[in-house]
Amino acid sequence: MKYRSTRSDERVTSTYALLHGLAADGGLYVPETFPENTLVYDDIKGKSYIDTACIVLEKFFTDFNRSDIRKMVEKAYNSTTFDDERIVPLRSLDTDVSVAELFHGRTAAFKDLALSLFPYLLTAAKEKEKEVGQILILTATSGDTGKAALEGFKDVEGTNIAVFYPEDGVSPMQKLQMQTQEGQNISVTAIDGNFDDAQSMLKRIFTDKEINDYVAEKGAVFSSANSINIGRLLPQIIYYVFTYASLVDDGVIGEKESFDVVVPTGNFGNILAAYLAKKMGIPVGTLICASNRNKVLADFFATGVYDMNRDFYVTTSPSMDILLSSNFERFLYYLTNGDVDAVKVWEKELQETGKMSVPEALLKKIDLTFAGDWIDDEETKNVINYAYNDETYLMDPHTAVAYGVYLKRKRQGLVSGRHTVIMSTAHPYKFPPAMCRALGLPVDENPFDSLERLTALSGIGIPYSLKRLQDLPLRFTETVDKSEMKRTVTKFIDDATR
Repeated sequence: MKYRSTRSDERVTSTYALLHGLAADGGLYVPETFPENTLVYDDIKGKSYIDTACIVLEKFFTDFNRSDIRKMVEKAYNSTTFDDERIVPLRSLDTDVSVAELFHGRTAAFKDLALSLFPYLLTAAKEKEKEVGQILILTATSGDTGKAALEGFKDVEGTNIAVFYPEDGVSPMQKLQMQTQEGQNISVTAIDGNFDDAQSMLKRIFTDKEINDYVAEKGAVFSSANSINIGRLLPQIIYYVFTYASLVDDGVIGEKESFDVVVPTGNFGNILAAYLAKKMGIPVGTLICASNRNKVLADFFATGVYDMNRDFYVTTSPSMDILLSSNFERFLYYLTNGDVDAVKVWEKELQETGKMSVPEALLKKIDLTFAGDWIDDEETKNVINYAYNDETYLMDPHTAVAYGVYLKRKRQGLVSGRHTVIMSTAHPYKFPPAMCRALGLPVDENPFDSLERLTALSGIGIPYSLKRLQDLPLRFTETVDKSEMKRTVTKFIDDATR
């Protein structure tokens, strides 16, 4: 299978797309021919997560043989990397709502589901492409991607990774996860700016001729661990396929029955993966995009206008504090049936004016599949409290945004009557201050003291990956102005290729 850019006729192999991440024209790679309606329940019923992963990935990464894919998948999803043998367990809130827990990996966030596999895909692609130089991975994070990428690529031979995060835009636990990261091939830098600043700067660096020539002189190649890379995005389809099979296997829905999903959304990769699973034949009904106060996506689904010219808010659900959602470009590509000229115009408008809009006919098309809504921090706090005290379920602020949007739509009479799955994206203990405030507990200066309070209340143990952080030394404490990112990247290149 070939891959093409969302902005031009550029076509490459899957291994080239994996290795380079971003197309030369600044567009994102998508499968040239998408495997539509290629999955039915009989293909996946009773299958393990590993088996399901192989079935899905074989349809996209045809440059690898079946045996190679199986080996990579088995290394990615096992008892060493995930603390639940199901990988993505389903929990029932009531007869109408289930929670898909995506946070049982090494860093207690849903990003582990793709980033446990991605290093194997990338190094296999490097071998196929006969690339002998160092792979230099540049990644921006709003909290969870950074740690998951660092953990995935820690001491992987032939790779070096640099992560940038907003100094005041992640939780104390997320920051500590990155500042204490182990490994000899990593760099972590905070920026005086927000996630959009970091992401936009890295995109410019990826297409900067001067710096790319410099990387080439060093015999290296740039790549990305953000979901702009197909190796990050496509493995996310797996957990939607697996969730559907689990619902049917458990008798929650029938084989032909649709189900809705509510996805807390920042960079649009998670909900786009649900859309791609639907295109493959999984009977997803409505995809509900849940936003916090940075509700650019919720507003788009209501009006057809994507407008970033607004205030940016730091919220208690920091991984969603994003105004420029990278994977939205892929959504526009599929929405227009692959009209690269239209996508190119829209992306140029967004870059130059911070705003774009789709015509009424396309908005009506969107309304058939997508819906969007939002809640603020106070509502999020109330949802966490309600879920715990009334339904004995402890959910993190991002999951609470999704559940809150579901409850809001239910009050408004907008639920479809179909079973709904809330996609739970992070372990609640990654956000101790927000959790303690929501549950009426004191907020300690030391986040580990807050975790002990949460454990005493809920009886839920602290994941080892979080508990051990208090004994690790701080390694990465530098903060730079966002304008200094290019200089920092140049230093990273020099250090990695020395």
